[in-house]
Amino acid sequence: MNLKNTTSKPFLIGKRQVYEAYKAVKSNNGAAGVDGQTFEQFDANLKRNLYKIWNRMSSGSYFPPPVRAVSIPKKSGDGERILGVPTVSDRIAQMVVKQLIEPDIDPIFLPDSYGYRPRKSALDAVGVARKRCWKYDWVLEFDVKGLFDNIDHELLLRAVRKNVKRPWALLYIERWLTVPMELEDGTRIERSRGTPQGGVVSPILSNLFMHYTFDLWMTRAHPDLLWCRYADDGLVHCRTEQEAQALKADLQARLAECRLELHPTKTKIVYCKDARRRGTYPNVTFDFLGYQFRPRQVANAARTEFFCGYTPAVSPAALKSMRATIKSLHIPRQTPGTLTEIAEQVNPLLRGWLAYYGRYSPSAMTSVIRYINRKLKAWVCRKYKRYRFHKTRASNYLQRLAQRNADLFVHWQSSANRMYF
Repeated sequence: MNLKNTTSKPFLIGKRQVYEAYKAVKSNNGAAGVDGQTFEQFDANLKRNLYKIWNRMSSGSYFPPPVRAVSIPKKSGDGERILGVPTVSDRIAQMVVKQLIEPDIDPIFLPDSYGYRPRKSALDAVGVARKRCWKYDWVLEFDVKGLFDNIDHELLLRAVRKNVKRPWALLYIERWLTVPMELEDGTRIERSRGTPQGGVVSPILSNLFMHYTFDLWMTRAHPDLLWCRYADDGLVHCRTEQEAQALKADLQARLAECRLELHPTKTKIVYCKDARRRGTYPNVTFDFLGYQFRPRQVANAARTEFFCGYTPAVSPAALKSMRATIKSLHIPRQTPGTLTEIAEQVNPLLRGWLAYYGRYSPSAMTSVIRYINRKLKAWVCRKYKRYRFHKTRASNYLQRLAQRNADLFVHWQSSANRMYF
């Protein structure tokens, strides 16, 4: 495809923009949409497919196809979440718009908005929350119920029109908002609210909605309270329980004005109990972005004294999800293969988990490390007859192997982890 721009179309969209969007989408890969087309199939006729997207978008004749409904289990374990998966072509078209509007929209967001933003991360939000829990006794943990499914189109488009000035970007955003969802049996569900979770442009649209619904409202209504938000999950730090209760009532009313509601079970008031804070309260624990905040025994910098601190560590729900992922690999059954082949499956997963959950209280990841090593020991016992009924000898074998080949598995690079067999 010729990457030079053209002015013969109603909308000025560069071919280079479409190509850059394609590269960004391809790096994330992803499942096929309703047309069943994979990236491999799309790439087989790449020039023609990219030209088709550019031609239709620049002429105003691009109409997105339905999104494919895909059910995935919620991380909390309570039910499923429905994703709306666009086609490969539609993901590229959405990326064209996202890359255009993000440089204009992101600067208006406030510093304590962390979700789906360049140079911001969930770990940044966890770190900020950690420091603030040390300073403030109470926290309101809130969750917006079904944010992606329930965003009001009228209110969202009001915010979009205020911040997006390109007519063609507005045109396509409106079309994406109302595109139907197609179920596995081919049934199509018309949509009059929400923005499909799974779409490329949906995160920035939901963030824009929450910017006006929550972030700016907090600066006006409660300017003296510190907060942080990641998409539909947020925390507000309070000085007293009464202040937190009053804020919860105010927030419920505010969300109702914006046609949203607080999640009834995921929203709660928590006391940040530690060695300095006395009293007995029903809630002293909350989960935020895969971390659980609660009273824990912590050491001072010199590790000469231990005391009760209020700190985050990987949550039980996250640990359960990681163990389920490792279990799904069926490591003990892979006896025809080698440990190197198993390492190629485990290492990318474990590397990501350790990078994220190992930032704060890394020792809490020990149970996952032990679980992986137990699966490896089970593999050894099934692979080699001489270890089948001698688990202790199998453990000793793996310990010696880990000492000689510490680079084979990511977690073996730590001498402590090589002992958990």
